[in-house]
Amino acid sequence: MPVDAEQAWKDLQRIRVPQERVYDEFERSVSGGRGMAYGTAALMWVFLAGVGMDLPQWGVGLFMAAYAGLLSVLVVMSSRRSRMRLHHTRCPGRTWAAFGAAAVLVGGTIVLSDHLTEPLAPIYSGPIQATAAVAVYLLSLGPANRWAADSVRSGGEPAVGEATGR
Repeated sequence: MPVDAEQAWKDLQRIRVPQERVYDEFERSVSGGRGMAYGTAALMWVFLAGVGMDLPQWGVGLFMAAYAGLLSVLVVMSSRRSRMRLHHTRCPGRTWAAFGAAAVLVGGTIVLSDHLTEPLAPIYSGPIQATAAVAVYLLSLGPANRWAADSVRSGGEPAVGEATGR
C-alpha cells in the first residue's frame, strides 16, 4: 500500500499539537509560577537574615523548624494546585541536576558572602548575605527550570521538525 507523504506529515502534525500542549503544561507545572518562586525567595530571605543575626542555639533550632514548616506548606499548596502528572516525567534527571546546581550555587553564595561580610556587625551582615543568596536563587531559577523541562519535551532526541530541517 503506497503511503502519501503529504497525508503522513499532516497526520504527524495532528498528533504533535496535543503532545506539545502537554509539554507546555508540564513546563508550567514545573516552574510553580511566580507566586511559588517569590514566596520561596521571601521565606529564604527571612530565614537567612534571621540565622545571620547570631541567635542562640535554641533560636536557630526554632527558626529552622519554622522555616521547614512554612516551606512544607508552600510545597503542599503548589502540589495541590498542579494538575499535570505524567508517569514518566515526575522527576527527570535534569530536574535533580538543576536542584543540585542551585543548591551549590546558593550555598556557595552564602559562604562567600559570609566571608566578605565578616567584619560587619551581625545586624548588617545577615540581610546582606540573605539578599545575595536570594538574588542568585531568583536569577538561576528561570533558566534552570527551562533547562529541566526541556529534557522532557525533547526526550533526549531531536524533535521531528529539527531532525528533518522543517
